[in-house]
Amino acid sequence: MYSDAKAVSDIFKAFCDENRIRILHILMDGEKCACRLLEGMNITQPTLSHHMKILCDSGIVSGRKEGKWMYYSISDEGLKKAQAYLDYLKTKGAGE
Repeated sequence: MYSDAKAVSDIFKAFCDENRIRILHILMDGEKCACRLLEGMNITQPTLSHHMKILCDSGIVSGRKEGKWMYYSISDEGLKKAQAYLDYLKTKGAGE
């Protein structure tokens, strides 16, 4: 079921940076434009783009373009995949 180590590592890479965790906290209130994410953080636009690429590549965040702006939101499907892998580890680690 979890033979794709790259996909799993991409999911957890999304969670291993303070800025990405801050972005996720901002997105907990719902979809946000990239410009709103920048307002809530002390980073540059290129740095935000780097973090959003990692979050989107992992599937934890989804993005959509509207005009010249990108809008981002937390992906329920991505969170389910992360949770499913944690559940898998817990089950296998418990010897069940």
